[in-house]
Amino acid sequence: MPRGEITGYIDVAQVTLYAFWIFFAGLVFYLRQEDRREGYPLENEVAGRLKSPNPILIPKPKAFRLSSGHTTYAPQTNIAAETDVPSARREVFPGAPYYRTDTALQAGVGPGSWAPRHDEHDRTWDEQYRIVPLRVAENFVVHEDGPNPIGMPVFGADRQVAGTVVDLWVDRGESFVRYYEVELGAGGRRVLMPVTFCTTGRLSKTVKTEALLAAQFADIPAHKDPDSITLREEERIMSYFGAGTLYASPARQEPLL
Repeated sequence: MPRGEITGYIDVAQVTLYAFWIFFAGLVFYLRQEDRREGYPLENEVAGRLKSPNPILIPKPKAFRLSSGHTTYAPQTNIAAETDVPSARREVFPGAPYYRTDTALQAGVGPGSWAPRHDEHDRTWDEQYRIVPLRVAENFVVHEDGPNPIGMPVFGADRQVAGTVVDLWVDRGESFVRYYEVELGAGGRRVLMPVTFCTTGRLSKTVKTEALLAAQFADIPAHKDPDSITLREEERIMSYFGAGTLYASPARQEPLL
């Protein structure tokens, strides 16, 4: 054949199609591997231990350098499965729903589950603590057109007074109120209540939450520093309120007719 005359003897369109099929199959395999960086290896429900990772389907651990200076790896194949969660399956078959065996809202089951985040502060780009009260974030004020929750009484789901709002905790990074600081009784303990679990009445001048009963405010997880909060402390507080949405009273676990 004449020199350079390839297309006359090779079906270029068919070769291109095959090349695309091979590329696409490799792309799908790569994406399915990347899908398994979080949540894998899986846990055996019956035995309660991690399944042996498949060396082909599970990708090699990749290092992720966090802004806090830590380095985490995914997937984490050398972690031990947590077996002391106070819960049990209602049935023996795999996939059966779980119920809690500890009645405390801190049990960490269902909507009250939490992740062991780093016990360090979230920071802004200029290395300041990100979530702090207004008494620390002096550049933030409550807008005059909106209701100011400070000084308002806080009512639980049972319509009983749990405490009084004494300060607001703001997110310096997003200029957003994250928590209400609630004082339980005159000069009593102060706890944090996420704004996502309460409503502020402009006319009633009250703050209400449906997540907890008034008496349950006393067991809200504490934070070590009165003027700051760590990532793990945030996780515990949010999980406590999340648990209250289902476990605050026995009636919440029953079907509605």
